[in-house]
Amino acid sequence: MKEQVTLEGRSLVFNIVMVVLNLTGLTFLVMGYHENFVESSTLFKFLGLILMIGSIGGLVIFKGRYLMSSVARVLVGGLFIVSGLVKANDPLGFSYKLEEYFEDGALAFRIKEWFGAPGFSMEYFIDFALFLSVLICIAEIVLGVLTIIGGKIKLVSYSMLIMMLFFTFLTWHTANCDKDMTFVDRDTYAMTDPVAEMKIESAKTDEGITVVSKSDTEVVIDEVKAPQCVSDCGCFGDAMKGSVGRSLTPKESLWKDIVLVYLVLWIFVAQWIVKPNTRKQNMVYTVTSMLMIVFFSWVFGWYFPVFFGLISIVGALWMLRVGGKFLGNYYGAALLVTVICLFMTTYVLMYEPLKDYRAYAVGANLVEKMNDGVDGVYENVFVYKNSKTGEKKEMTEKEYMDSKIWEDTDWVYEDRVQKTIVAAINPTVMDFKPMVSITDLTELESSLEIVKSILDTSKVELLRIYDKKYDDFMEIPFEEYSIEGFPAEEYEIRDTVVNYNPELTDIEVDRGIIEEEKIVILISRRLSDANWSSVDRAKEIFESCKKKGVPFIMICNGTRAEVDAFRKKHEFDVPIFMMDETELKIVSRSNPALVVLEKGVVKAKYAFRSIPTKESFKEKHLK
Repeated sequence: MKEQVTLEGRSLVFNIVMVVLNLTGLTFLVMGYHENFVESSTLFKFLGLILMIGSIGGLVIFKGRYLMSSVARVLVGGLFIVSGLVKANDPLGFSYKLEEYFEDGALAFRIKEWFGAPGFSMEYFIDFALFLSVLICIAEIVLGVLTIIGGKIKLVSYSMLIMMLFFTFLTWHTANCDKDMTFVDRDTYAMTDPVAEMKIESAKTDEGITVVSKSDTEVVIDEVKAPQCVSDCGCFGDAMKGSVGRSLTPKESLWKDIVLVYLVLWIFVAQWIVKPNTRKQNMVYTVTSMLMIVFFSWVFGWYFPVFFGLISIVGALWMLRVGGKFLGNYYGAALLVTVICLFMTTYVLMYEPLKDYRAYAVGANLVEKMNDGVDGVYENVFVYKNSKTGEKKEMTEKEYMDSKIWEDTDWVYEDRVQKTIVAAINPTVMDFKPMVSITDLTELESSLEIVKSILDTSKVELLRIYDKKYDDFMEIPFEEYSIEGFPAEEYEIRDTVVNYNPELTDIEVDRGIIEEEKIVILISRRLSDANWSSVDRAKEIFESCKKKGVPFIMICNGTRAEVDAFRKKHEFDVPIFMMDETELKIVSRSNPALVVLEKGVVKAKYAFRSIPTKESFKEKHLK
């Protein structure tokens, strides 16, 4: 008679102890590979391996595989739901991260090198990054829910294992990407493309560029390039950075995925003995997994996942009972969870994330975030090598001077390196640099006080000199004038003029913006594809701001021609400043969006679909 598989196994108490020891060993093992525990790494690795090997043996002998897989289901299911949700909260942001990975110098370079396929590319997927972002988020949540309620465990365990192996490869690539490496990238250019001519010419002198083949219509070029290393895998979107203060490092992300692969393997090897939950088991799994979700919600400072997780799990169980012939199964449960996820992702894509973890969230103080960086502390270390014994010594500058090692001919100078004592931390906001080129400056920008103040302080006295030979005038600063450089027979000083410093090429208004008592900003991360269905409301708010003496400006990314076309098409004479698209994506996911700042504090942010009426805006912000 086949022995029945139970949660208790041969001894519930013993198996519980083994599960605790196994997870403890796993924790020690991860700590052993973390840079914060370098001094005790060997001890942690040894303890971790001993505890894991011993506890796995105990679980096998005392038939605790079902208990261990049940614990894994709770841990993995809860984490999948939270991980999927924080990315589904900002699918556009996650799609930007996927786009980084799809660049030729990112993930694709591994394939190019490993398989000798320089023409391999993943850039095709860039156009589908948003679709893949939503798909991955929903898949994580659905798999998390099914894992908890015990639905289609075989299919789910295979799906989770494949997903985690892929993510582990992704984080391994991120953790081991070396900017000093090189790879060969192959591109095909049409002969009519100006780049083709430039590459062919460069190949004559640049050893890193090779013409593989050439015809009347196209040319194939091999070029040695450096990889594009992604610094943050985006595993939890911006949630960890916005709540804990930093994202996981690439190595931490890798170990997070290794731990998840290990836990998923327990579910995978137990898939043949896991049965659909009974009503009592559903209660136990739901409560325990919700505790996991509560913990991660506390970490991320956002308790909506608790509500969402409960609705998803309970909704899936409800569908099993009332779904009838066609939907009263685990496919119907998965469909309901998918619909819930689609509803949420559609909403945040239409407006803004429910929880904004970015640096420009409502309530953020940009002045503080521009100054919250930490200066690095570094120390020069001298490296000397003993020519007889081969021994090496590393000495600080003080130790070097005290030792007078240069007097000992046995010791030979080898190198001087800089060691990091305290790593520098960049300010949270460092690329908020709205600017306008002095050549593109119009009266609309010049009339603003934040621009006037810069122009006034940039005025200098210049010499107006007549060039007799070319019958032309020039203006130069006093300090650049000399009799030798401008002989009287060729040049004649006519008078002095006050003008803008010739070295002033761009006017940056970031400081002026954050110092304004109140300023309203229309944001467009890319002027060419913005949705201007609410432009009339923005124009009405612009007029209201003018009457109240509140500055209203626009910050966008686009060409001068696009700016002129925008003003003409919408008859909107608004002062416009340029800024990098990447930073504008961080300011707002909506394109366009309306932002209200008071002394550098973000007081309000409106997606284009929710830009208020003139009356509502005046009531809230212009009293």
